[in-house]
Amino acid sequence: MAILTLSVHAQSALPETGLTVGVAGDAPFVIHNPQNNSLEGISLTIWENIADKKNWEYQYKYFTTVDEALTALQQGEVDLLAGPISITSERVEKFLFSQPYYQSSLTIASRDENASIWGKIKPFFSMQLLIAVAIFLSLLAIVGLLFWLAERKHSPEQFPADPKRGIANGMWLAIVTMSTTGYGDMAPVSLKGRVVAGCWMIISLIFATSMIAGIASTLTVSSFSSSTITQVEQFPGKKIAASAGSPAIGFIEEHQGQKVLVNNLSQAMERLKDKSVDGVVFDRPQLLFYKNKHKAENIHIPSAEYYKQGYGFAFRADSKLVNDVNLVLLRLAEDQKIEQIMAEYLGDK
Repeated sequence: MAILTLSVHAQSALPETGLTVGVAGDAPFVIHNPQNNSLEGISLTIWENIADKKNWEYQYKYFTTVDEALTALQQGEVDLLAGPISITSERVEKFLFSQPYYQSSLTIASRDENASIWGKIKPFFSMQLLIAVAIFLSLLAIVGLLFWLAERKHSPEQFPADPKRGIANGMWLAIVTMSTTGYGDMAPVSLKGRVVAGCWMIISLIFATSMIAGIASTLTVSSFSSSTITQVEQFPGKKIAASAGSPAIGFIEEHQGQKVLVNNLSQAMERLKDKSVDGVVFDRPQLLFYKNKHKAENIHIPSAEYYKQGYGFAFRADSKLVNDVNLVLLRLAEDQKIEQIMAEYLGDK
């Protein structure tokens, strides 16, 4: 469960034991370096400012997952939790929370197939689209043949006796007629030729509309079958990773995805990388921070945001610390200190 304990002092006015602060979450809110057992991040920097203002003595206790940390808080092993702890109705039934110091949301991460040139042109080589093009060319050849058969004796200068040249000219006339371009370079002169042209005008109107709709449908279906997830409508049948106990689990179930439980963001992204999952649903700032640090991995994060939620410090239901923490949080916000801390880790917005 807990893998390290760090002691920090802020000139205590509390009992000698001080506060035990549980820490859990992902970068940039909690950054844990296992090599030297150091802890830093947005949440901890804000907490340290609060502790300094109140002259509180405390020690950190790190947990690998938020669920473990919440269990430890409920069992009295820690006095409060620091980290990207989402304030949800389910958690508020069991714990007290400070006012939110950051407004977050859920978003989706997936492999960015469109990052390569092939990924961009792949939809145009789908089997359905190739079949549609083959049918179109076959139809043009048939109409071109009919034009040639009807016109070769009446207009040999437009439709030569040579089948290759004559049928090619007939196909050109069919394309010009279908597109209503009307170059005027050739036109049927015989009754049979005009009947063929009239029939083709009517057929081409229906065919062109159906073909355009079919191409649009094929490209849409191709985008949905891509491993790049751009919207929640693509969730059905897809394996989506999320942290156990997080609001993302309900979000995945609501949109009929197959949930895959992980302990943290790093584990989720490893599964995405080795293709054991199709996507990851996680808090947006953590995903953006990860993508910025791992640009070579071609991660796609759409602009859509879901399940707006606040991050706050969590306390036991009988804690007397909440009001003090809220008061200092308000002062830090008024002094723009929290904004400065956010900019330090997330950059200026």
